[in-house]
Amino acid sequence: MNAADLKNLTEDQLNDELSKLKKEQFNLRFQGATGQIENTARVRQVRRHIARIKTIAGQKSAAK
Repeated sequence: MNAADLKNLTEDQLNDELSKLKKEQFNLRFQGATGQIENTARVRQVRRHIARIKTIAGQKSAAK
């Protein structure tokens, strides 16, 4: 999802997406520690996507 798609989501949907990505980030971190990670670029993608969601959630809450 890009930023334009995320702006159309509700706060609950953003929170659900955020929790899903945080679980994925944990799993990727665990795979990296054990040497089982295949796509190392995915760690960076997930981290940036989490930041994007947090930014949009902050903008939505500030607009209220």
